Amino acid sequence: MNDANGTARGSVAATAVLVVAVVTLLIRHALFGNNVASIAVQIGAGILMLWARLTFGARSFHAAANPTAGGVVTTGPYRFVRHPIYAALLYFIWAGVLSHASYLHVSLAVLATAMIAVRIAAEERLLVGRYPEYVAYAARTKRVVPFLL
Repeated sequence: MNDANGTARGSVAATAVLVVAVVTLLIRHALFGNNVASIAVQIGAGILMLWARLTFGARSFHAAANPTAGGVVTTGPYRFVRHPIYAALLYFIWAGVLSHASYLHVSLAVLATAMIAVRIAAEERLLVGRYPEYVAYAARTKRVVPFLL
């Protein structure tokens, strides 16, 4: 198995675990915020995700990490974070979980965060291989929290 296939398989597995964690939070009524602050963060996360999808264009979602044709996107929210869609998911999940805090809910959010980290690592590995200019972009742009992380 070559590295790209292993990376793709790992990202598919991470996606599956992420979906299970999020669905479990949904079933347990711990995904959506229940106070003004958490709802505001989730609305902001939704806007960020929509802005990122519109900026990214007609490229489709892939369960496996798979850089699409068209080059590295560095406009819109991609000016501030390399992974605004994943950032939006993290903001949304954590806002909901923190407003319904329990050991199980926080554990599921940590699991979801870890799976998003796996996807980010897989995508970045493939992006560097396909688009060498990604290295310079990554050096000046944070992953999920503008100016911090």
